[in-house]
Amino acid sequence: MTTRRFRMESLWPKRMMPATHHDHRILHQQQHLRTANMSDSGPSTSAPAASTSAGTDDRKTAALTAYRQALKQHEELSDGLKRLRFGLKDLEKDYDKTEDDIKALQSVGQIIGEVLKQLDEERFIVKASSGPRYVVGCRSTVPRHKLKQGVRVSLDMTTLTIMRVLPREVDPLVYNMSIEDPAGASFAGIGGLGEQIRELREVIELPLMNPELFMRVGIKPPKGVLLYGPPGTGKTLLARAVAATLDTNFLKVVSSAIVDKYIGESARLVREMFGYAKEHEPCIIFMDEIDAIGGRRFSEGTSADREIQRTLMELLNQMDGFDHLGKTKIIMATNRPDTLDPALLRPGRIDRKIEIPLPNEQSRLEILKIHTKPIAKKEELDYEAIVKLSDGFNGADLRNVCSEAGMFAIRDDRDYCLQEDFMKAVRKLQEAKKHESKIDYSAV
Repeated sequence: MTTRRFRMESLWPKRMMPATHHDHRILHQQQHLRTANMSDSGPSTSAPAASTSAGTDDRKTAALTAYRQALKQHEELSDGLKRLRFGLKDLEKDYDKTEDDIKALQSVGQIIGEVLKQLDEERFIVKASSGPRYVVGCRSTVPRHKLKQGVRVSLDMTTLTIMRVLPREVDPLVYNMSIEDPAGASFAGIGGLGEQIRELREVIELPLMNPELFMRVGIKPPKGVLLYGPPGTGKTLLARAVAATLDTNFLKVVSSAIVDKYIGESARLVREMFGYAKEHEPCIIFMDEIDAIGGRRFSEGTSADREIQRTLMELLNQMDGFDHLGKTKIIMATNRPDTLDPALLRPGRIDRKIEIPLPNEQSRLEILKIHTKPIAKKEELDYEAIVKLSDGFNGADLRNVCSEAGMFAIRDDRDYCLQEDFMKAVRKLQEAKKHESKIDYSAV
């Protein structure tokens, strides 16, 4: 029995006998080798997926970087194009002036006359500016169809031949209205008035640029627009932006300058103004402070009041005489719409009334960013804090805030502005605004 047990134990020594330290070490090495083999075989399957996701992330990052660079480059090119356009306008003005000066130096003086009657194809009766009348010939290059009765012409000093057709005589006041230069104004420099800009461009820009749209739909294009609202909200700035955007003639009329002490002079000036606009179409007439001549009419009053009423009636007559698809449009602006005459505000004369309100919080933020863009700043400004303090400010007040902040920086011998400068400026203007009287601007 003992011998058989010995034999059985000798047959399975590894299983029956307890494991030694050497056996443990061998087992540990085998387990380590199996783990290493598994780790070697594992990444071989997941490596392509990891490298693919990493490559996709790199491509996304590169595409985003390229997009941002292209966007920045597009903005820089747009700004450069805008500057070049303004520069081209200035160069064209200088070129025209230089050309006129050269012609004035090279040419011989001529007599101004007026065509009275056409006798035949080659002969005309002309009244010279000095008084006498002559039967004269005409230069071959002068278009005959323009030589109608009342047309101004220039006559040669010796032969009195008609040399060229002259433009109609323009009142100096009307000519000065046309010199208004709106360069630098643009819709991009107006903040918080997106809806008002859209309505204004629909009334003024669409009929001038695309009149066929109105003919296709079958409606008459508007003649004019009234901008009303508190002072400093950007009414004049909107009109200047329209004039700078469109390649049209622009007449800026200050309504108080039309009123003359002599009877009939104011009405004549209105006729001259509209006559000039019709001859230089497309043309935009901007009448600022229209309440100076467009006030409500009443029976009692002095002779001066009656002269203003005659001026208003002439204005109404000229506005009714427009061609519906004519290229002359009117923009009127006032901060007292309640005083205007109802006849002026009726549809057919003023077709759209646009209220320019005080800017809300979001609009003030946009305006502030526009005005602070050219200012040298050492740190990023907290616009939200400035906007919250500037409750009740209009666009002109916010521009004044930037000017006052610059003055605080100059006072401290700095060439840059800080957040503290803007906060001081807002508080200073808040004190000044307490003295302003408030008017209720109800919708017209």
